[in-house]
Amino acid sequence: MLSQILSLLLQVAATLLGGACLMRFYMQYQRIPFRNPLGRFVMAVTDWLVLPLRKVLPKARVDIASILGAYLISLAHYSILWLLFGRGGYGLVPVDAIFGVAYMAIWGLIAMLVIYAILSWVRAESDAADVLDAMLAPLLRPFRRVIPLVGGIDLSPLALLVVLQIALIVLGGTREAVLF
Repeated sequence: MLSQILSLLLQVAATLLGGACLMRFYMQYQRIPFRNPLGRFVMAVTDWLVLPLRKVLPKARVDIASILGAYLISLAHYSILWLLFGRGGYGLVPVDAIFGVAYMAIWGLIAMLVIYAILSWVRAESDAADVLDAMLAPLLRPFRRVIPLVGGIDLSPLALLVVLQIALIVLGGTREAVLF
């Protein structure tokens, strides 16, 4: 029981920090300004890791430091789990960390999508709703081209949610095939 609690706490911490790094990357990639509460939160949570990484990494068109930061957090998470509960060889932990980053990205998108849907139902006019709309619009656009409004309801978030769930299943199967 104690091991499950510790594992959960490590996962929550790693997901929060790694997810913030991935959100920082995505916001920069989409050129979404950080002058809003969500952007300030992301910067505050990730600056301690991303800024030093930027000093040692070569400059690139994409924010490699944020992606590497998410990977390092995932690597630390899986390394600590391996040290505490050590199953199998340590050599697979770096590979497992890559899958961990992919899981973080997909679950982060699912969380944003659920929050976006809830905010759209209550017609919340806020900075967070605007940022989520800017972040999710490119992902929803292909679905909106194909799926018409049904009774004035946009079903594209539901379609994207199904695709993300399928991606989680495929990712889980791939992880099992690679690691075990």
